Amino acid sequence: MAGGPSSPELAAAVSTAGGLGFLAAGYKTADGMYQEIQRVRGLTGRPFGVNLFMPQPELDDTAAVEVYREQLAGEATWYETALGDPHGPTDDGYEAKLAVLREDSVPVVSFTFGCPTAETVESLARVGTYTVVTVTTPAEARAAQDAGADAVCVQGVEAGGHQGTHRDDPQSDGTGAGLGLLALLAEVRETVRLPVIAAGGLMRGGQIAAVLAAGAACAQLGTAFLACPESGAHPLHKQALTDPRFTRTELTRAFSGRPARGLANRFLREHGPYAPAAYPAVHYLTSPVRKAAAAAGDPQAMNLWAGQGHRLARQLPAAELMEVLVAELTAARAASSPAGPAGPGTFGSAS
Repeated sequence: MAGGPSSPELAAAVSTAGGLGFLAAGYKTADGMYQEIQRVRGLTGRPFGVNLFMPQPELDDTAAVEVYREQLAGEATWYETALGDPHGPTDDGYEAKLAVLREDSVPVVSFTFGCPTAETVESLARVGTYTVVTVTTPAEARAAQDAGADAVCVQGVEAGGHQGTHRDDPQSDGTGAGLGLLALLAEVRETVRLPVIAAGGLMRGGQIAAVLAAGAACAQLGTAFLACPESGAHPLHKQALTDPRFTRTELTRAFSGRPARGLANRFLREHGPYAPAAYPAVHYLTSPVRKAAAAAGDPQAMNLWAGQGHRLARQLPAAELMEVLVAELTAARAASSPAGPAGPGTFGSAS
């Protein structure tokens, strides 16, 4: 949900409705993150979280990125824009963001693309912050536990957007790796003692009931909230979720250089097989093209991140969607319980 969809309005609406809304700070400056935190606090008194991207290694294979730049020259010409600087900002602001979060703490901080150090986790714990690490393997879950994290977010391969792998294998095209959520959830629960949050393709209350029954402490939903009016996703992105022209999703490096699941459009099909494993260089390189395509009203060159359940998206206000999900969850639990209806139990929605 980084890059705009996870707006303060969406995070606040989810939290006010009883879930746990999240701000995506991965592409924000430290000051931009701080300003959004203040906006959420002005909209709700409920707990919320902030997600950070872990810093990535320096780019090694610059030649592969230059080859990809040449391949994208036609896209730049078509959309009348220059390609971006693959080196991007000289500082991703990770340490500055941590400093803000230590000085002005929030209830929950989660990490993606790696595991923070034990010192970082401890520093956040001292200011009362609960820490979550996104994991895609049991080994990553063990690393999170060793670092002292409070919980892990288990991300199945069904999830939309970037796969939260701690290491991106440059020898792999990134399109075939990963376990389905229920299998991964079982493996991680047998590996670590931490509470487990389930994420990946969840769109209905019945699916939430299934992961809770499988041992998850709560469920995390992203794509389900993309179409909400409070979401900052581009209108073309929202429409594409249920557009019959976009019938499936694929994992691709085409837009960012890291495996990410999105709706299969022209750009993904034409460039995905050739995109190098070079995040965030490819993200910065393709950014102007993606923005120009959006401005031109052309979803065929936009990164339309979406989970496998995207066809089940509902264009409802976030609070109403929360009510529907909880009702579905309660009904699913009642149907599976011989003792009759039960309360909604633990339910979390992270945007």
